[in-house]
Amino acid sequence: MTTETPDAPIAFVVDDDEAVRDALALHLDLAGLAVRCCASASEFLETASPDQPGCAILDIRMPGMDGLDLQQEMIRRGLTLPVIVITGHGDVTAAVRAFRAGAVDFLQKPFDEDLLIERVQEAFERDLAARSADAEIGDIRRRIALLSPRELEVMEMVAQGLPNKTIASRLAIGIRTVETHRARVLEKMEARNAPELALMRTKLGDRLE
Repeated sequence: MTTETPDAPIAFVVDDDEAVRDALALHLDLAGLAVRCCASASEFLETASPDQPGCAILDIRMPGMDGLDLQQEMIRRGLTLPVIVITGHGDVTAAVRAFRAGAVDFLQKPFDEDLLIERVQEAFERDLAARSADAEIGDIRRRIALLSPRELEVMEMVAQGLPNKTIASRLAIGIRTVETHRARVLEKMEARNAPELALMRTKLGDRLE
């Protein structure tokens, strides 16, 4: 069995069929991927953590909460793991519902094990990229929280590419005062120059609050 390491992605297999769980776990393990098996949606929800990277492989038809309802519950709980839906009874309606909820793939049993491994690896990469982007946004927001209201105004204008003279005019303050605010903004934001600051602001988008 592949050894789990801290912060390493894990493929969660959620299926009430023990034979299917064991088979998928074997193939994923042989591919060097860490895997955990859950026999029900409730068992998965007790195990999964928002901080755990990886992906979730969900069977649609399970007693109690089915795979599609589990996908919705994951969203409600902030579990952002990419979801791969598997089923032996797939239909268009189920597939549409899964994709609308953000599933990265929908595989109908029996499926090629190599294809599943490929999809799991893609899901791992997608999850790690999303977590990295979220961490970067969190870091930018942490720096912005250090700015005074006036510095925040100056930052927005500098990020828009406005010259000091225009900023001074819009804020009704002196150019030297703008220069002082600008220097403090760059220092607090850990930006080397205005273009780097503008890039940070672009990455932040509408997630300033």
